[in-house]
Amino acid sequence: MKFKYVAMNARKQKKEGAIEAETQNQAVAILREKGLIVQDIQQAAGSDAPTSIWQMDMGGDIHNKSIKKKTLLMLFSQLGMMMKAGINLSMSMQIMIDSEKDASIKKILREINENLYNGFTLSQAMKNFKGFPTVYISIIEAGEANGRLDNAFAQCALICKKDIALSGKLRSAFTYPIFLIVLVLALIIILCGFVLPTFKDTYGSFGAELPGLTLALMNFSDFLIGYWWLMILIAAAIGVGCYTLNKNSAEFRMGFAKVQLKIPLIGPIVRQSSLARFCRLMSTLTDAGIPIHKAMALSRDAVPNLYVKDQIQYVLDDVQIGVTIHEAMAKHSVFDAILVSMIRVGEESGMLGDSLFKMAELFEDQSDESTQKLTDAMTPIMTVVIGVVVGTVVVAMILPMFGIYNVIGDATDV
Repeated sequence: MKFKYVAMNARKQKKEGAIEAETQNQAVAILREKGLIVQDIQQAAGSDAPTSIWQMDMGGDIHNKSIKKKTLLMLFSQLGMMMKAGINLSMSMQIMIDSEKDASIKKILREINENLYNGFTLSQAMKNFKGFPTVYISIIEAGEANGRLDNAFAQCALICKKDIALSGKLRSAFTYPIFLIVLVLALIIILCGFVLPTFKDTYGSFGAELPGLTLALMNFSDFLIGYWWLMILIAAAIGVGCYTLNKNSAEFRMGFAKVQLKIPLIGPIVRQSSLARFCRLMSTLTDAGIPIHKAMALSRDAVPNLYVKDQIQYVLDDVQIGVTIHEAMAKHSVFDAILVSMIRVGEESGMLGDSLFKMAELFEDQSDESTQKLTDAMTPIMTVVIGVVVGTVVVAMILPMFGIYNVIGDATDV
């Protein structure tokens, strides 16, 4: 494999080049023998995929393996506690390796530790693995620069913890409405696909004329039974079409992101959670000493809604030409007036991190309230919908009985 490297020679001169080696560690060792101190080394684009046992995990490259947020939280929390207790980084990493049960995570930690022994910083070693998001690497890099790596781990753990909590709230907010919608659809299918057909033959045997409501439901039942495959096909086509557009069309993705923000009850949750994540990351990154432009770019990338992310990019463009953050944000309606005011106070007082932290807490509280409102609103709405569906079917089944009584009465008279 070929590796590109950046190194310093004995005269403190910067050297860049490429080297052939079987593994990254072997490449570092070769460069050391040549009197070079490696500052950065990466696998060259287009080179063969790594094949050593340490780089592969059940047929997959551990460098491309995703790492769960809960695992990252555990790693950062434990490393932070050990370093705060006075245990050096190398020893802390070895303890983590010995206690880790997941084979692939153990291999990742082991390779990072080997790179630390070979002269890499922790942030440089972590860059080789896609499982570590850039925002965490930047915080750790800042911690290495200011000598407070334990504090950097604590900040990473806090971001992870808040992110997990926010993701959990969003899942719970949308799981309940989806469950109710599925319940209503299942109820319609059961009533129209299985219950109504049993009454159809009964009514037909009496020869009574069916009311319009009953006839309409019977026709819908026949369609559901006879063309269920067509409905599944249409639903699948719509799903595939939306997935394809979302993957290939930037305009569709942007339009869908805008629509999300305009949906009643759901829009406020999406906007507030996006701004909460942005403010939380900005607060942590600025407090870690990362420049405003880089902190804003990293925070922007972590925002899930594409439209909010696009608005943050406009703010970043203005900030890069000298406009203050609050003035740039005031141009866009997605940012609350209170957010603009708090950022202005933070910029003028030199306490931007504190202002952003307070706004993150505020948006998280608002997101909780909006989530509760959605849950509270969906329960009566879906109860009414279920009542209407069941009531309509019951009425449709009862109405023909009056016609049957008339038929029986006429037959009796004769």
